[in-house]
Amino acid sequence: MRVTKFTHSCLRIEGAGVLVVDPGEFSESSALDGADAVLVTHEHVDHLDVKAVTSAVSRRPDLRIFAHEAVLPLLADVAQATTAVAAGEEFEAAGYRVRAYGGQHAVIHPYVPVFANLGFLIAGDGTNLYHPGDSFALPDQPVETLFVPLNAPWTTIAESLEFVRTVRPGRAYALHDGLLNQRGAAIYDKHLESFSDTKYQHVAPGTVVD
Repeated sequence: MRVTKFTHSCLRIEGAGVLVVDPGEFSESSALDGADAVLVTHEHVDHLDVKAVTSAVSRRPDLRIFAHEAVLPLLADVAQATTAVAAGEEFEAAGYRVRAYGGQHAVIHPYVPVFANLGFLIAGDGTNLYHPGDSFALPDQPVETLFVPLNAPWTTIAESLEFVRTVRPGRAYALHDGLLNQRGAAIYDKHLESFSDTKYQHVAPGTVVD
């Protein structure tokens, strides 16, 4: 399983096939090149670039998109490529076994509507990784590689740190980092490096994680 971290919250996974998670407007559209399947955690633009995904389907009609049913109306122009999934479901995408967790976006504030959100545990090549989207939904299986949200309107570094310590992955990488400057990231990273009880790294966009 070869994983490339793109800007903000987008991952590209290559091995059995090419699987892309959360190709949003903050991320590079090249993440979708040659993709066999796409997982969308939720509808926010930093996780779903509707125009880019629609274009990818036009270039590759066999591309499959998996998302919560609440997301699918945004992809009506490529409805033939979409499949609705729900928390607790297991399915195959691009040759990987995927299990969906959670169901709701983390609360930003009681005044802010709560959106649907799914975390995805992706397994293949004898290992797995977990992308939680905009939530701290906990998987019920051991996790080898965890991508942990680092900065967002809905979280604090304390919550991110506790999430890693609770999941207890073999290793962890920063996710959802597109709103941070270098100084802020360095402070956040120091806490996770020191107290997460696992090997943690914050990698630059384009970095390949094997």
